[in-house]
Amino acid sequence: MTASRWGSGRLRADLALVAEQIPAGARVLDLGCGSGSLLAWLMSERGCTGTGVEIDPEKVLKAIRRGVPVIELDVDHELAEFGDGSYDVCVLSRTIQTILRPEHVLREMSRIAGTLVVSVPNFGWWGHRLRLLRGRMPMSKELPYKWYDTPNIRHTTLVDLEKLFDALELGIVERFTFTETGRRLHMQGARANLTAGAAVYVLRPQ
Repeated sequence: MTASRWGSGRLRADLALVAEQIPAGARVLDLGCGSGSLLAWLMSERGCTGTGVEIDPEKVLKAIRRGVPVIELDVDHELAEFGDGSYDVCVLSRTIQTILRPEHVLREMSRIAGTLVVSVPNFGWWGHRLRLLRGRMPMSKELPYKWYDTPNIRHTTLVDLEKLFDALELGIVERFTFTETGRRLHMQGARANLTAGAAVYVLRPQ
């Protein structure tokens, strides 16, 4: 299947929002690109160029079949392969919770591109808190795995994540938050940390 077959209607809801934050013609590095649906859409609909990075061989093959340039490497240890300022936008979508060195990866992203787009599930959502109070590990639409088969190794709340952004001198240009059903929220601080199932951030190095 080629990139031209993929329009915005085929993108996952959070990926559609990520795509809206990326200017036409931008050079995009998509870390943890999966099967390449975001880059395929950006190439087809926005005239972007770019590279996907993915460690799963099966997903790499799917991305290649879509016509997406993709490199199989480990984002925790091999981002030095990319030069300073070599891309306009660096994307980390639903991936930060699966990596070993999120602080290092964010630093590398800020070196590689002038704009960062990060999407993340929110471990602080009220439904997760309720399950913990009941003695159960959190599960939800955003975190659908059981504790023994999850790829997620770094669970974060929005408050903790934003503290990391601040420590890394990454300014928040935009923040979009969503309920578990995908409805946009328009609130800040503790209320968003309680009610949002996921968030998308646009960041720039300060």
